[in-house]
Amino acid sequence: MDLEAKVKKMGLGHEQGFGAPCLKCKGKCEGFELHFWRKICRNCKCGQEEHDVLLSNEEDRKVGKLFEDTKYTTLIAKLKSDGIPMYKRNVMILTNPVAAKKNVSINTVTYEWAPPVQNQALARQYMQMLPKEKQPVAGSEGAQYRKKQLAKQLPAHDQDPSKCHELSPKEVKEMEQFVKKYKSEALGVGDVKLPCDMNAQGPNKTYIPGGDRSTTTAVGAMEDKSAEHKRTQYSCYCCKLSMKEGDPAIYAERAGYDKLWHPACFVCSTCHELLVDMIYFWKNGKLYCGRHYCDSEKPRCAGCDELIFSNEYTQAENQNWHLKHFCCFDCDNILAGEIYVMVNDKPVCKPCYVKNHAVVCQGCHNAIDPEVQRVTYNNFSWHASTECFLCSCCSKCLIGQKFMPVEGMVFCSVECKKMMS
Repeated sequence: MDLEAKVKKMGLGHEQGFGAPCLKCKGKCEGFELHFWRKICRNCKCGQEEHDVLLSNEEDRKVGKLFEDTKYTTLIAKLKSDGIPMYKRNVMILTNPVAAKKNVSINTVTYEWAPPVQNQALARQYMQMLPKEKQPVAGSEGAQYRKKQLAKQLPAHDQDPSKCHELSPKEVKEMEQFVKKYKSEALGVGDVKLPCDMNAQGPNKTYIPGGDRSTTTAVGAMEDKSAEHKRTQYSCYCCKLSMKEGDPAIYAERAGYDKLWHPACFVCSTCHELLVDMIYFWKNGKLYCGRHYCDSEKPRCAGCDELIFSNEYTQAENQNWHLKHFCCFDCDNILAGEIYVMVNDKPVCKPCYVKNHAVVCQGCHNAIDPEVQRVTYNNFSWHASTECFLCSCCSKCLIGQKFMPVEGMVFCSVECKKMMS
């Protein structure tokens, strides 16, 4: 029965989003179909996040599991039916009166996520400080951006062994220990507060720009300073610019409350994207998203996108691969000991390269083998042979000679060009 349940669970995972259109390829993709072990569509090779898949419940489960067994359990609620932790995403609905000629209409804006603060005005101010295209307004470009970053920054297979492809019992144990470690040492959620409120409520130290990072001073000693000074005593840890008085700032507890960020500056130090839902990982004085924190700790397989917990793996083309996943990107045949060609940073076997990617010789109109020398000019190519790279008029071999290119044809002289015109 357990085996049957596991097989059923795997099947349901591959049914998730089946047939959803690709937002990137548009009509070229027949619809989303998850590859057996790659985290991409079998039809168009784009990721699931590029498809119009409704994943709100799935994403809430993923983030809920991330916060399970952490100090952030207030952000989750366990389902009574099966005990699954669900992310209690804070949804904010704002109603703005819109003046019309005769009457007043109501304009409602729904944010799919908002910082969990009691002061709605503060949350609204935070949203307005984000770039317009990244504000998670329901049905907008910003909501799509948030959805994509949830998938990219917090992949389920970085925290849940059951989402990975055929891990050994030893690898499962190592992954569970790794997840437990980053939850206790690096994971955090940003706080949105006014800097002046932080001084009044909590830590009685404040960061003074222009000095050493560790420089602090008691708040009491600052009370007699002018209002102008208060506007400039706080600076963003990222951009180093001063915070404006009355603007909200983001604090990261693991970084210490002597550091604060503009809402638009609370980004991953590797990919520089907004940290989705202010979920961060702190390491060596830097903020990371989940993906890039894990990348700084473990090698990641370029084939399946999972972290590698095995001692044996392959390194090729400045990337890491599970031994079983160093495969042709087109046909999935294992490439160990085989000739392959890199196409858009993906390894492709020689037969698939010739069939799907090779350039065509303008002389013989056959595909050019990847191991064969060729001549290329603009978007045109020829076999570098006496049979193919010839004058289009008199058939003189042009290897090592000057030539005149004209729309895919080459000529040895002006006279030959005139004869063909």
